[in-house]
Amino acid sequence: MNTEEARAIDEALLIDLLNTTPVVEDQPIDLLADDADGCDWLSMRGGTGSAEELRVSRAVRDDLQRVVRGATSPSSLGRYLDGLSQVPVLTDDALHWVLQVADDRRLASRIVLAWAEIRESLPGALRPCANDECRLFLLDRSRAGTARWCSMATCGNKMKARRHRARAAGD
Repeated sequence: MNTEEARAIDEALLIDLLNTTPVVEDQPIDLLADDADGCDWLSMRGGTGSAEELRVSRAVRDDLQRVVRGATSPSSLGRYLDGLSQVPVLTDDALHWVLQVADDRRLASRIVLAWAEIRESLPGALRPCANDECRLFLLDRSRAGTARWCSMATCGNKMKARRHRARAAGD
């Protein structure tokens, strides 16, 4: 796997983790709340699926959500990088960097590194959905950088309809 493929996988992992607390039928849910379901979720994404990995993943998710919403400082994420190192490995076709960290902290570390890369390369592109009733996040890669909703089909249409009704009521 090349660096770009690895980066895309980690970005998807970041968004997936951030979006494990959606609102379903007007009720917030936590896809990692149940230990067995949470461990399965992690295993399906290349993790160990251990109870410790689940504990760390819940914590990094909660911290990242607060950071992306601007409720806390990015420095709060530093603890997920403690003891981490990257080792260069030269193969016949490329130089690869291999993450050295405890297995139960590997996903959390990759996710924080993906967040840091996005923050640097696409400032402001990772953000919460503009629908106040939604708890999802989006990564806006559009040229204009003006995406506001996690999904135009759900939140976008809902918000536009709400604005239209408000304008119509004001006429």
